[in-house]
Amino acid sequence: MVRCALDLGLRANEIAKLALTDIDRQSGTVTLRSTKSRREDILPLPIPTGQAIADYLRHERPRTTNQAVFVRRLAPHDVPIGPDAVHRLIRDAYRRIGLDHGRTHALRHTLARRLLEKGDSLKEVADILCHRSLDTSLIYAKLDS
Repeated sequence: MVRCALDLGLRANEIAKLALTDIDRQSGTVTLRSTKSRREDILPLPIPTGQAIADYLRHERPRTTNQAVFVRRLAPHDVPIGPDAVHRLIRDAYRRIGLDHGRTHALRHTLARRLLEKGDSLKEVADILCHRSLDTSLIYAKLDS
């Protein structure tokens, strides 16, 4: 889940609603169907993120017929997780590395900065974060216009 937030810039709700059919490892893409903007977006799937998801599916995901990528480990079983579970897991990950506070959404900001520092354009950052406005991406990247 952390890789989905940090590498793909997914929101907690998008992570929670991610389905097995949304991931196409062959073409290296992820399709987002439940976005904030209520549109369908296709994002590139970085190889390390795809591998992390595959490892989770192979070794950690409970047996289930549910098509959600991330399902509950505790009762009620065979049910997708919700956004609160994503927030909790990421908050716990922050604590494990010694940070006593941290927000899931901050990982989207981190991705924006990383992409710009790597040389991607602001338009490319906006496309990956599914922003309609470059002004929103400017805020995420903490740049002055």
